[in-house]
Amino acid sequence: MTRPITGRVAPALRRPIGASAPGQATVGEPGAARIAVDLLGGDHAPAVVVDGALRACQADPALHLLLVGPQEAAGEVLRALPPSEHARINTLPIAPGDPVDSWVESGVRSAVLAVAQGAADAVMSAGNTGATVTSAALGLGRCPGVRRPPLAAVLPTRSGRLVLLDVGSSVDPDEETVATHARLGSAYARVVHGVEEPRIGLLTIGAERGKGDRLRRALPTLLAGLDLPGGGRYVGLVEGNDVVTGSIADVVVTDGFTGNVLLKGLETAYAEVGSPHPLVPPRAALLLGVDGTVVVCHGAASGSDLAAGIAFAAQLHRQAAVAAMAEMIETQRGVYE
Repeated sequence: MTRPITGRVAPALRRPIGASAPGQATVGEPGAARIAVDLLGGDHAPAVVVDGALRACQADPALHLLLVGPQEAAGEVLRALPPSEHARINTLPIAPGDPVDSWVESGVRSAVLAVAQGAADAVMSAGNTGATVTSAALGLGRCPGVRRPPLAAVLPTRSGRLVLLDVGSSVDPDEETVATHARLGSAYARVVHGVEEPRIGLLTIGAERGKGDRLRRALPTLLAGLDLPGGGRYVGLVEGNDVVTGSIADVVVTDGFTGNVLLKGLETAYAEVGSPHPLVPPRAALLLGVDGTVVVCHGAASGSDLAAGIAFAAQLHRQAAVAAMAEMIETQRGVYE
């Protein structure tokens, strides 16, 4: 069993998922969600993040935001809202420093720390993926058995929707890492998207036996022998066209390099020619396998994309999704160990 890695927040000081920090006042209204927003993350930050935060706040009256970044950027959100709404906005100033990379990365680190200490319920960032994953693993800790937390994205298909992971966190995984990701993906599909008995497929270049690189040739036997949470079952090899149709698998696992290339290619294609399904999931990925809710948006995300990412983080918190997935995986692990 992999122990959670420690960082600026010692494991003994981390709050249980869904609990408030000692002395931390809870938000009173039903369905409230406190989202730490990294104002410094993204290709066009902070302006586009300010736009997304304002859109999200206006769309959800029970949403509370902790804006992490330059004080002047956070002030733009406050100035755009009526004074009666200002109580829903808190700020965590990050002052410019040198070098710039450290300043930018300090935004997501501080946002993660806010969740670890109970000042927020979830994080949304469009910043550097590596910095976000590292900050989350160090600040929140990894779940038991998880060495490399994966990013899981949801894609529209002709059949509805499909979970694709990893889409950028672990670009060169080994067999055990992909197997762990299959477990996480199965639990995610069941808990968050309500998929009964999720079908798990392995992305490769052909459905014939023996196709693919060394990793793909080694994985089918391992995946076929897994006891997957949520009633999941391995259904075999899938190709890129199967990701678009969604007819074979509900969850597709692959390495982060291939997954990221596929995700960006499909997102661009759907933006140009339209989605294969009227359902358009948020252009945001959930970081699985850490003890907290961390949503990652593409660096080139628009204001509406970031607003959807914030709303997605709030939805996950309200569902207590991370805790439910962890419980499902641990229960399944206990049955079969």
